Amino acid sequence: MHKTATTWQYLRSPSTLLALAVGAVMFGAYGFAHTAWTNLFLIAVCVVVAVCLPAYSRLSNKLEEIVNLRFALVTFGRVGRFALQLLFNSAVFLAFQLGGVLDSAALHDVGGVLGIAALTTLASQGAQYAAVMLFNRGIGDLNRNVIVALSVNVLVTAAATTGLPLVKPTFVALSLALGGFIFGVGALSDLRAKIYPRRGIGIFFGTFNPLHVTHIAIVERALRQRGLSKIFIHPTIVPKLHAQAFERGEIRQARVEAGLGVLERTEKADLNVNYFPTGNRFYPPETRRLMIELAIKEASLSDRVEVLWLPEVYRDKGFHGVVATIQGLNPGVPLHGLHGSDLGGMWVRGIYDECGWIYPMPVRRHDGVSATAIRNGTAGMTTQVVTALLANLRAGNDAFEVAGQRFQNDHGRLVPVEQ
Repeated sequence: MHKTATTWQYLRSPSTLLALAVGAVMFGAYGFAHTAWTNLFLIAVCVVVAVCLPAYSRLSNKLEEIVNLRFALVTFGRVGRFALQLLFNSAVFLAFQLGGVLDSAALHDVGGVLGIAALTTLASQGAQYAAVMLFNRGIGDLNRNVIVALSVNVLVTAAATTGLPLVKPTFVALSLALGGFIFGVGALSDLRAKIYPRRGIGIFFGTFNPLHVTHIAIVERALRQRGLSKIFIHPTIVPKLHAQAFERGEIRQARVEAGLGVLERTEKADLNVNYFPTGNRFYPPETRRLMIELAIKEASLSDRVEVLWLPEVYRDKGFHGVVATIQGLNPGVPLHGLHGSDLGGMWVRGIYDECGWIYPMPVRRHDGVSATAIRNGTAGMTTQVVTALLANLRAGNDAFEVAGQRFQNDHGRLVPVEQ
């Protein structure tokens, strides 16, 4: 019964349906363009694409994550993803050539196997980036956006192999434009990380689950190196990934453990989606905000660092809305975006890049400090006041005092008590 249920969950998951849709579009596009409906190589390749696309996507994401962690450069991560996808697409078109789906003349017109693979990879990466960016702006559904982007890319690539007038130059121009867009945005962002004005204000986003000594060090470094007059810190409230998964019934909070809300998948979860890339245990947003405020005060940074709390803005427009709010209050002032090179940090970097001309301040993470380790009980990685708060939460104390302030523990949500 369990095996049958798991198979059914896999078959109905949005990621599986996306892969099946792309495989079907590929079969229809090349079958129609080259009258190859019964070609066994075409059928086999489309089946492989439909079956393997979710795993292939996860592998691409993982490779980009590893490169980003090492270099903290958007361009290097995208080059790594491009190389892997180029290899995959080259194998697809080589199979098409060997199997007679495409003849040598059709491939020669678009640069041969390697040429068409490179062009379609550029177009695919650019189109997917645009699809995700639109979703982040509240336009469309993520899966549907990606399906449309990949399907259009497949259709245009298939048309380019037919030799029809104007199709080839359109395909080449579209591929170079989309590829230039994604790599251009990344290259300019990496350049701004190296060349920046020594003035302005900073923004620092993340879960801060919990805030640790590296976060404080990043803030102090930014104030010192970039001459910032102020830094605004805003913690994640409920990430969009989780908010939508909660609405769809794909995840739920199973229990509260040592002050941490423990999330888990439900039977409706998409088996191909990693809902918890940074862990499945979270302190309540109000508690994380409180720990940031107390740690900033302890570090004597309250005069230059402000902890923002804009729940309505975040709920409606996410960090994009928070950035817009800060920009509106500080018109014409250079904005610097602080972030680490870990997965969460590079996600934040992507938000900065989508929000306009922000100067990133990437910090390569290699100090061994880890919020996951802190949640697991490792000591010495947080400030003294945060360490004390966490100790009381782990002990399950209902009421306690830290740094001269009394708190009530409401299932992990810390409520200051008026004295």
